[in-house]
Amino acid sequence: VQLVESGGGLVQPGGSLRLSCAASGIIFRINAMGWYRQAPENQRELVADITSGNTTNYADSAKGRFTISRDNAKNTVYLQMNGLKPEDTAVYYCKVVTNQVYWGQGTRVTVSS
Repeated sequence: VQLVESGGGLVQPGGSLRLSCAASGIIFRINAMGWYRQAPENQRELVADITSGNTTNYADSAKGRFTISRDNAKNTVYLQMNGLKPEDTAVYYCKVVTNQVYWGQGTRVTVSS
């Protein structure tokens, strides 16, 4: 199983980024997919997740600014991030849940002027 994340980078405050995470080699049904982040010296925290039925859940910090979505045909989960703030700076990890839990390698997001 391999999770390949992309879309991170450097963006100015107020800017937007779209993260993608494509899962390959998975033979079991994918249940939940999600995005977590970890800033320096902080614990990894949930940003947003989405069930197989497209029920979404957001951290309070993400509500109104971020949108999670998934393409089941492509085994891919997305995170559209708008109105980025410096405090959103972190390494973002995708998580895929089948009968096991899989994590991506992380993609760095830096919000700075």
